Amino acid sequence: MMWNRNQMAARAAQELQDGWYVNLGIGIPTLVANYIPDGVEVTLQSENGMLGMGPSPFEDEEDPDLINAGKQTITELPQTAFFDSAQSFSMIRGGKIAMAILGAMEVAENGDLANWMIPGKLVKGMGGAMDLVAGVGRVVVVMDHTSKHGKSKLLRTCTLPLTGKGVVNRIITNLGVLDVVPGGLKIVECAHGVSDADLRAATEAAIIG
Repeated sequence: MMWNRNQMAARAAQELQDGWYVNLGIGIPTLVANYIPDGVEVTLQSENGMLGMGPSPFEDEEDPDLINAGKQTITELPQTAFFDSAQSFSMIRGGKIAMAILGAMEVAENGDLANWMIPGKLVKGMGGAMDLVAGVGRVVVVMDHTSKHGKSKLLRTCTLPLTGKGVVNRIITNLGVLDVVPGGLKIVECAHGVSDADLRAATEAAIIG
């Protein structure tokens, strides 16, 4: 057994701490907002100029002017603040955001992150990922452990263009949780039904301990 997307998001939500300002990346990370633990108050920031994002709107109640950085419709809260993109990136680059939870295509054993493009494929741009990994206090990656062809996405060295060097702190996959430590990765937790041996066999990167 492995964690599904919602279970991965729920596990990532356990990383949140009360009072933090947090940026959620595109894909599975956006689901984290649905699993914020009771008693934990976090403020979600979007690099396109919004602080205090609300939940997804109900059907037929969407406002096309209220979107996150991934172009998904969202809602506002009584305390929501709006500002231009320059101000948003000042928050990120100024170290005001405690944590970013991002998706990835590859993570290397030294914490290198590749999550913004595949050579030869059309992309609209890098978005805010490079600024986020350079400016936030902590980077947590949520991703599938292997590709659709069964190859590990946790590598000794990334093969895709890097978003940031040595920036990842923790990796949450459908197989478990690993931390980036000196010399490689350390297993923190295995998904339900996944053994330590299963996780190691699916990982190209060096696992310490």
